[in-house]
Order: sequence, then structure tokens, then C-alpha cells
Amino acid sequence: MTKFSDLNLHPKVLKAIDDAGYETPTPIQAEAIPPALEGRDVLGIAQTGTGKTASFTLPMITLLARGRARARMPRSLVLCPTRELAAQVAENFETYAKYVKLTKALLIGGVSFREQDAAIDRGVDVLIATPGRLLDHFERGKLILSDVKVMVVDEADRMLDMGFIPDIERIFGMTNPLTRQTLFFSATMAPEIERITNTFLSAPARIEVARQATTSETITQGVVMFKASRRDREASEKRKLLRTIIDNEGEKCTNAIIFCNRKMDVDTVSKSLKKYGYDASPIHGDLEQSHRTKTLDAFRDGSLRFLVASDVAARGLDVPNVSHVFNFDVPSHAEDYVHRIGRTGRAGRAGTAMMICVPKDEKNLADIERLVQNEIPRLENPLKSAKSEEAPKSAKSEETKDSGGEKKYTGRSRRSSKSDEPQSKPIETVVAAPTPPADTQADTQAVTQADRPQSKNDRQASSDDHQASSNDRQASSNDRQASTSDRRSNSASSDNRGKSGDNRSSSRSSNRSRGGRDNGKTVIGLGDHLPSFIALSFEQRRAG
Repeated sequence: MTKFSDLNLHPKVLKAIDDAGYETPTPIQAEAIPPALEGRDVLGIAQTGTGKTASFTLPMITLLARGRARARMPRSLVLCPTRELAAQVAENFETYAKYVKLTKALLIGGVSFREQDAAIDRGVDVLIATPGRLLDHFERGKLILSDVKVMVVDEADRMLDMGFIPDIERIFGMTNPLTRQTLFFSATMAPEIERITNTFLSAPARIEVARQATTSETITQGVVMFKASRRDREASEKRKLLRTIIDNEGEKCTNAIIFCNRKMDVDTVSKSLKKYGYDASPIHGDLEQSHRTKTLDAFRDGSLRFLVASDVAARGLDVPNVSHVFNFDVPSHAEDYVHRIGRTGRAGRAGTAMMICVPKDEKNLADIERLVQNEIPRLENPLKSAKSEEAPKSAKSEETKDSGGEKKYTGRSRRSSKSDEPQSKPIETVVAAPTPPADTQADTQAVTQADRPQSKNDRQASSDDHQASSNDRQASSNDRQASTSDRRSNSASSDNRGKSGDNRSSSRSSNRSRGGRDNGKTVIGLGDHLPSFIALSFEQRRAG
């Protein structure tokens, strides 16, 4: 069996490894360290949790033990997709290089530029950075990458998922390909990653200690197929299912990481768990770096039990004793499933990974099973079993009592029972006409009387009046004064002129003559639409 002492590492590095309590390297370490020490390019493919970080950290420290860095010209560069992974790599360097005088700088977002600039100006042997912050420093004229001897790309497939591939290609162009040694490490190898390795790696030593995208055998996996009772209740019932699963695990669940696909869901699930008394805290990319660091430290030291995270924590989060991983959402990318559940069952320990799958995520679940080439065991929905136990109790509650005794419902709703009854004829609704104002009641009564059947003489007179009205309207268009005189003559020739009802002005004049307040006397010279109360004043003057 190979030991670290057999790998030709620097004695001071071996001493730091012994202090850390390690003696035997993992398979990826045993195969990647020798070619790296020889100065060859390395392409390492291994599942998460197998010790890839030490695979490039240990040979880098050995190679950099001789020499000295110059200002703004780092001797080595490690690119990481997330701040958390970069911080973990920095911790590994501190652990294994404590007996070697090497300087390092961590360039990540959320930290002041001033401190990072000061570290670069002093000269660093190891520069650990995320692509975005590294390019920021380069564009500000603070970095020169032409002296980089060893360049490492960690979690290359995650770089692809996060859209960092153009940045990676740009950074490669800033280095000297003739003097640069490149180490590529990833859990999966997408075609785009394969293209980059063919472009920037020269005759690499390809090391694949496990089949691509395989999961650790020490992790017990399971998925709960869940369908909500109603579409608008899916989110709340899904959170209830998560709490039930956690409760069923009991004391076996000492701590856990709960993964969600969206940052918004991370906050919602975290608040929901806190509301029901669970010790939980969120972590995602929108939080300040100080808050993220504080949360991770609390989870590592055991003061925080549940860490609700987005995929920002799926890569590079090295907490050896995570007992459970809960996938609240099925990951959109199948590769992310491998990295998520890789947070548990690390270093040969046992772990449990459980996932909730709703109908819309079944396609993503099929992609995951196709990637890992294994079917994830289906677990019983604990909410269904709880409902089946409550069913007899709910059946008894369906019986109710009324004043006439006991009444048993057949289970149909009121709406459905009404629909079974024969439907009667629709009832016609009669809407009463609005009551006219008091001032027009007299006119209304007169119009009503004008519509009543009339005697023969009255009908003849009404016909004559109608003809005369037509003549009057025609004459009015030619000569208004002639029309006025014609109407006066027609009014004198017939006492029943107002009964025709065809001409509105004649009707109102007749109304005033029969039932209004004018007492049958016509007011001349003030128009046909004179209100009754004004007509009274003229009558009083005439009578006086």
C-alpha cells in the first residue's frame, strides 16, 4: 500500500501531513501527485470527496519550496468557481505549508480591494482566486501573470455551469504556455471541458480513479415522489414533507445540508424551518461574504444544525461529519446531484441523501439516474401514511346532528347535491319602473289618459289634429311665424287637439288643459314646455 512517504514530497510537507493525521493517500492523490511532481500536465477526474484538493496542493508546495516571488507576479495560480471553495483551498495551503515559508493571497468578491492589493504588492507564491475578482485586479494593472509556473483549475465542470469558461480562456492567454504547468481537476468531464483541455493542456496525464459522475457507495440514497393535493398548495405541503422526513430520521440526523435550486426558495425554506423550531440558516450568493463566512463557521463547529443552501455550497464545502443531505428540489443539472450528495459520506464515512421529486421534476430525475447509471430507490411518502391513519377519524366527523335527529351526509357537496335536483323554470324578474318626480306626475297622468280608447268623434278629431301637426312641422321649416299661426288656428278649431298623443308638445299642452294646474286655460307666447308653477303665476295676474 502506497504511503505519503513514498511520493517524493518535501520533508517539511510530509511533516505537516503527519501533523494533520494522514498517512495513506487516496487513489486520486496517489496517482496525481507523482506526474505533477515531474512537471507534467495533469487531468484528474474523480468524484467529490475523494481528496482532489490535496492532489494539487501537496505537489505545488513541494515545487514552490525553492524560489521567491516578486511583487505583482505570483508564482502559482489556483482558480475556483466559488468563494467557499477558494477559502477551502486557502485553508489547505495553511495546513500543509505551515513549515514552508510560502506567501499566499486570496482574491474573492465581498472583500476590500485595498487588503488584496497590499498582499499582491508584497509578492505572493500562491494566488487563489475566483475568475471575476482576478480579472478585476488584472484590469486595474495590479497583476502580471506571465511568471505563473503552476496553474490549477479546480472544479472545471462547475466553471462551465457558472459561465466562467470565457474568463478561463482569457486568463490562460495571460500566462506563458511555455513555462506553465497546468493541472485540471473535476468530478465530471463535459464536452466543452474536453475541448479546453485539448487546447491548453500539453500531453496531460489523464487520471480517472472512478467512473465519471459516480456516487459514493457509503451514501444511502432515496427519493420521495410527491404530488400536492392542489397546485397552489404545493410549496407549503412540500415544506411540510421536508419537516416530516427530518423528524422521521430522528437522532440519526445530527446535521444536514438542505439544497434548493433558487435563492428565493433558500430563504423561504430557512424561514419556514425556523418558524417550526428547527435550527436553520440560509447561504447563497446574494448574501454578504461576512454573513456567509459566519454561517459556514457555525455549521462547521456544530452550533448550527441545518444549512439551507443553493449550489454555491455544493462545491468545495468540506465538513467531514455531515450526516444528511436533503435535496428539497431535484437539481436542474444532473451533475449537480453528484456534488450535492458528495457533501455527506466523505472520507469513507456513512451518509444519507434524500430527495423530494414533484411531477414536473421527473424528467430531471431520469437524467440523474441516467448519469449515475443507477436507479435511486423510491421511498414511501410519510404524509400519505399519516393521512391513512387519520382517515377513520375523519369518517366519523362526517356525521352531524340536527334538530330532527341524526343526519348522515353522503359525501356530496352542497353544490353537487343541488345540481342533482330537477331544475325548475327560471323565475322572471320584474323590475319596477322608477317613480317620476313630483313635478312631472301630472304630465304623466295626462299622457296615460291620452293613450286610452277614445270616442268616434274624438278619434276623428285626433286624426285631423295629427294631419294638422304634420302640416305644421313642414311649414315650420319654411316660415316659423306661419307655423305658429297655423298651430293657433288648429288649436281653436278643435277642443280635443291635445288628445292626439302623437305630438309631444301638443300632448303636454293638453295635459295642462285637463289635469294640470292651468285649469284648461292656455298660456300664449311663452312656449309649449312651460312648467305648471310658472303658468300659475301668469293666471293669477290675468285673474287680477
